[in-house]
Amino acid sequence: MIANDLSQTVVTLGAGLAALLVFMGLGLAYALKNSLLSIVDTLWGLGFVVVAAVSAVVSLGGDGGQAQRWIVLVMVAVWGLRLAWHIGGRNHGHGEDPRYADLLEQGEKAGRSFAQTAITRVFLPQGIAMFIVSAPLMVGPNNERLSVPLTVIGVAVWAVGLFFETVGDAQLKRYKSDPANKGKIMDTGLWSLTRHPNYFGDATVWWGLGLVAAGSLPGLVALIGPAIMSYSLVNVTGAKLNEKSQRKKPGWDDYARRTSYFIPLPPKK
Repeated sequence: MIANDLSQTVVTLGAGLAALLVFMGLGLAYALKNSLLSIVDTLWGLGFVVVAAVSAVVSLGGDGGQAQRWIVLVMVAVWGLRLAWHIGGRNHGHGEDPRYADLLEQGEKAGRSFAQTAITRVFLPQGIAMFIVSAPLMVGPNNERLSVPLTVIGVAVWAVGLFFETVGDAQLKRYKSDPANKGKIMDTGLWSLTRHPNYFGDATVWWGLGLVAAGSLPGLVALIGPAIMSYSLVNVTGAKLNEKSQRKKPGWDDYARRTSYFIPLPPKK
């Protein structure tokens, strides 16, 4: 049975890779046509939905459990579509994101064209990251047995993560909509428990997906995805990068002193 799991997983990995190549290729074409790299942020959530859907369909010919593939697909679709809607709405009409504008400026100084920067600094790295992080989505549907305890725990963990990400984003959006808060630190609601409730939620969502997918020996590979996602959100593209700009705001030092960096905890007095 393990051999069946592995062989079908290899097929699913190939299909997932092909789907990502097509999806990111179309996204790159849009970015080049509109000279807008920040579209890749909206594509991030949608790409995982595409991989989950392709994996579910491809794995139908294998021995994996029916419940496993559809549970994973629904979890990813709810998370990915919400994230794409949120980021797409936030970015619409605001031009290029400052992060990508900086990349383009650096590329221009180095003699790189818009297309070269888009491919080598944005779409290729994000496509590779998306494929690696997608491990739970491609491995999970091929488990021959559904681990009920792991699935229940995984869905519960995923729900906690979705709550923190969704509510955290909503609270921040509402806070920023008030002109009186411009330039100030958001320190209420979930933002009083962690400086990054949305990033914590994102990481937790992926640990939930990883637990659901890790129902067999090959399924343990699925934990690679959430491990890499968590490391990135904590140390690379998420919280650490965000705080570079937040530190410039008045009151940051006091907020950082009393508020947990990543994992939600009661604020210090």
